[in-house]
Amino acid sequence: MGRTRQARTPKKTGTLPVLPFPARGNGARAAAQLSERVRELEARLAGLEQEQRRLQRSLFAAEQVQRKLCAPRHLRRGRFEIASEIFPVRYISGDFYDIFPLRAATGLVVGDIAGKDLAAGLWFTHLMGLIRIHAGQQADPADALAAINRDLFRVQEVPQMASLFLARLDAQRGELLYSNAGHPPAFVLRHDDGVESLNEGGPLLGVIPRAAFRSSRVWLEPGDTLVSYSDGILECRNCREEEFGMERLLETALAARGSSANAMLFSLLAAVQDFAGNYPREDDFTVLVARRLP
Repeated sequence: MGRTRQARTPKKTGTLPVLPFPARGNGARAAAQLSERVRELEARLAGLEQEQRRLQRSLFAAEQVQRKLCAPRHLRRGRFEIASEIFPVRYISGDFYDIFPLRAATGLVVGDIAGKDLAAGLWFTHLMGLIRIHAGQQADPADALAAINRDLFRVQEVPQMASLFLARLDAQRGELLYSNAGHPPAFVLRHDDGVESLNEGGPLLGVIPRAAFRSSRVWLEPGDTLVSYSDGILECRNCREEEFGMERLLETALAARGSSANAMLFSLLAAVQDFAGNYPREDDFTVLVARRLP
């Protein structure tokens, strides 16, 4: 009698066994199931890509709405030329600016809402409404900031925090009445080489329910320039993890002294971009420049 044959176990190549090819019927059925699964995944992927395109279009539209709600990039008010720009790190910016009429004066605003994207965009529209309402009702920017802060706490117990520079400019006489709610201090470049920092104000909005704010008054003479900005400018980093900082900002502004508001605006933005190089930005950029014509 011959020896009884034992079932052979699959040979192993590395860690994976070499299995016998399935029967033709099973293979055709498996291939059909695999093709169906691939078609399902391709259809799902196409749906996700279409949804992503819709979302991108919506975000782009929201970005355009935000820009339209801010003031024009360049305009004239009395004896002043004013230039401003915002560069969001994503679609929707947490930064914002505004220039609007206040009876015989002009309201100037530069703000920064904590956070970015859609959440910041939703708070942006609410905050802009509060600013225009209370700046129109209150002659003193400090009183307007206190009223805005109270209204933020009426919306919810812990509102979104925001910093804000709010000023009332008499564009004929050059009088600037301002208050600063936790925002980086604006500064005035004097035509005679002086620099004046505008520090008066109070805490961030949305931190203390009944916060008090102070205002101060400065006069802008012919040739003087006001510069307000967001903290994204100061905190912009390069590949060596260095921050752009206040010293570089002042140096750039002083080098552009005497130029138009528009030229100074782009000098400041170009200096920050050159400093950062290819290093990815982490925050929005906003700058407002108001120059009294000589």
